[in-house]
Amino acid sequence: MSASVKTSTSPWAKFFLQAWSCFVLVLAVFILLVFETRAEEIAVTVDKTTQRLTVEVDGVIQYRWAVSTARRGYLTPNGSYRPEWLARKWFSREYDWSPMPYSIFFSGGYAIHGSYEISNLGSPASHGCIRLHPENAAILFALVRSNMNSTRIVVTGESSNVGVRASGATRKPKTKRKVWWERPFFY
Repeated sequence: MSASVKTSTSPWAKFFLQAWSCFVLVLAVFILLVFETRAEEIAVTVDKTTQRLTVEVDGVIQYRWAVSTARRGYLTPNGSYRPEWLARKWFSREYDWSPMPYSIFFSGGYAIHGSYEISNLGSPASHGCIRLHPENAAILFALVRSNMNSTRIVVTGESSNVGVRASGATRKPKTKRKVWWERPFFY
């Protein structure tokens, strides 16, 4: 005849295991809160006078690139902004579906984006956006995407925009072009 062995844990052992489990859980939450990796502070400064964009991460300059801001008759608005939304691939609906890779929109339709017209970087050439070399735009896009809430965009300086109206209009009016389905079939 076999003797049955009765295994039981004492109430104190159960209490100790539950207390230990709670302690480990609270400790894990505490460690996550205290040692949580904080978002890096990203400062993107655009100087229209020098046509340069500077990127600072936690107060240390990481990048300095040539840009193109608004050419004569157009305006890149000065101010301090937060990124509103991002688009990896975007096409300008206002300017003939021009490609705007790695777009960081910061004030309505104004954006920092890549441009394939790299020969004009370093001088005013855009309709108001801030153009970058596509490789630099990709770097900036990745930085901003991973730190969206801690990014500040500051646009300063003067450009050679003599002739921009100060009546509140920020862009030169453009006549509406007919799209292919509104054009006559015979020319």
